[in-house]
Amino acid sequence: MVVKDKDPALAGAVAARPGRSALFEQLRADGFKFMFGNPGTVEQGFLDSISEFPDITYVLALQETIAVAMADGYARAARRPAIVQLHSGVGLGNGVGMLYQARRGHAPLIVLAGESGVIYDAMDAQMASDLVAIARPVTKWATRVVHPTSLLRVLRRAIKIASTPPMGPVFVALPMDVLDELTSEPAFPTSVPVTRVSPDVAEVEKAAELLARARRPLIIFGDGVASSGGQRELVELAELLGADVWGADCSEVIMPTSHAQYHGQLGHMFGSHSLPIVSGADAVLVVGTYLLPEVFPTLGSIFAPGASVVHVDLDAYEIAKNFPVDLGLVADPALTLRALTAALRTAMSREEVAAATERRAAARARREEEDRKARAADAAAWEDVPMRPARFMSELAKRLGPRSVIFDEALTSSPDLTRYLPLDQPGGYYQTRGGSLGVGIPGALGAKLAHPDRTVVGFTGDGGSMYTIQALWTAAHHGIGAKFVICNNGSYKLLKLNIQQYWRERGMPEHDFPASFDLMKPEIRFDLLAQSMGVGSVRVERPDQIGPALDAALADDKPFLIDLVLTDEVAGHGHVRCGQ
Repeated sequence: MVVKDKDPALAGAVAARPGRSALFEQLRADGFKFMFGNPGTVEQGFLDSISEFPDITYVLALQETIAVAMADGYARAARRPAIVQLHSGVGLGNGVGMLYQARRGHAPLIVLAGESGVIYDAMDAQMASDLVAIARPVTKWATRVVHPTSLLRVLRRAIKIASTPPMGPVFVALPMDVLDELTSEPAFPTSVPVTRVSPDVAEVEKAAELLARARRPLIIFGDGVASSGGQRELVELAELLGADVWGADCSEVIMPTSHAQYHGQLGHMFGSHSLPIVSGADAVLVVGTYLLPEVFPTLGSIFAPGASVVHVDLDAYEIAKNFPVDLGLVADPALTLRALTAALRTAMSREEVAAATERRAAARARREEEDRKARAADAAAWEDVPMRPARFMSELAKRLGPRSVIFDEALTSSPDLTRYLPLDQPGGYYQTRGGSLGVGIPGALGAKLAHPDRTVVGFTGDGGSMYTIQALWTAAHHGIGAKFVICNNGSYKLLKLNIQQYWRERGMPEHDFPASFDLMKPEIRFDLLAQSMGVGSVRVERPDQIGPALDAALADDKPFLIDLVLTDEVAGHGHVRCGQ
C-alpha cells in the first residue's frame, strides 16, 4: 500500500458524490482489481455504480460461501487483501462458515454487506438483523457505517486492520441510505503500518543458549513464517540444529516437503497424535504458529519435563496461550530466524555441531526408507481398480511445470499428492485450513485470478466439493482456467478414519460405518455436473484413462474437471461401503 506524506484532505476540496461511488474510488485508490460476491436488493445501488469503474471486476458467485472462499484463495495467492460483497443478514449467514475458515487462516478479507437503511432501524422489518453481531465471532473486527462523512475513513480502517498481523477478515455493514447520501470525503491509499519488528539482540542470544544444548531439538512452524518470507531462514536454522521439523496451522510451502528433516503436519484432529512427537524433544522452537491447532487437543502439558521452549510470533496472544514457554519473542519470524541462526553459530560447540551433522544424516536415511516403503506399497496396488490416488498423482507430476500452483483440499488423498509432487517452491501450494469444507474449487479459482499465467490445479473430495459445486459455473462464466480434480471415493472417508479413532479410544469393536457417511446412493456424477455448468470434464475409472484425461485438461487455458473414481477402502475395514 502507498503511504502518503501528508493528509490528502488538506490538498483541496473534493466534489460531493454519492457514497456508493466514493466507495469504489477508495477501492481503486487501494489497487483492488476484483470484488467477489453475490448480489442482493439492498446492495443494488453500489453494485450499479461498479459500471463506472471498469478496472474493478465483479466476480459473480452463485452462493455467498463461494464468494468468501474465492476471495480467501485470491488473498492467499496474491498476498494482498481481497474484497467480498455479501447480501444482508441471510447472505452473511451463508458466508459465516467460510469466514471462520478465513479467520483461522489469517486471510485479509474486507467483507461488505448491505442493509436497507439506518432510517428503518426501528421498524424490525423483513430481513432486519444485527449484522455486526453476526459477523463479530468470525472476524477480526466488525462495524457499521452510520454517516456518509465517515464511509471512506471506516473502509480504510478496515483495510488496515485486515492487513496488519495477525491478519484476518473484517466486516463493514453498509446501510443503503448512507451510500445514497452525498459525501465530500476524499479517497486516498490506506496507510498500513510496517510490522517487520526485529528482536532484541540479548533476547536472541538467550534463545540461542536454550536451543544450542539440545540433543533432540524440534521445530514447529506455521504460516506466519510464510507471511514474513522466512522460508529460507527456517531451512537454514533447521539444518544448523539438525532438528526434526513439523508444521502446525500450516497451509503453504515453508519447509520443502522433499527435505529430509521435514516430517509433515502435526495432528489436526487428535492431540494424542502430536503428544509423542512434541514430548520427545528436549528443546522446542515454535515459530509463526500456535500450540496446537487440534480439534481434540491434549489438556495436560505437551512438553517433556525440563525441555526448553522458545516461541516466536508477531501475535502476542498466541505465545504461551495454552502452555508456558521459557522465552516468547513478539517479532517478525524471518528477521528472528536470521538473527537466531547467527547467534547459534557462535553458541554451539564443536561437539554440538558434529551431533547436529549426525542428526541430519540420520534424517536422510530415515526419509529414504520411508519413501521406499511408501512407493513400494503404491506399486503393489498400481493397477488396482478402483484406484488409489498415487497412480494419478504420479502421472500428474510428469506433466506439471515448476510454476504450477496446487490448491489442496484432497484431505485423505493429500499424502499421495505430496509424495509425487514435491512441494518445494513457496507460492506453489495452498492447503485447506480452518476446517470448513468446500474450499478446493473456489480456492483454486481465486488462485488462478491471482496468477493467470500459471497452471492452477484444485483438488477436493466428493463430499467437500458438494458444498461449493456451483463455483464451476463461475469458472465458465468468467473464463477462469483452473483445473479441478474430484477425489471421488463415494464417502466421507475422513469421517471413517476419525470414527475408527473414536472406537479405539473407547475400546469399541470395529463395525459398519454409519450410513450417513455414504455418498453412493445415488452415485454423484461430477463429470456431468461440470458439463451442465459449462466446464469440460471427463470421468476416470481405470489407470489407462489417466494420461488422456490429464492431456485433455492441460491442453488449453479453459476450466476443466476430472472426476477421479478412487477406492473407498479404509485400513482395517476391507472394501466395505458405508452402511453395508
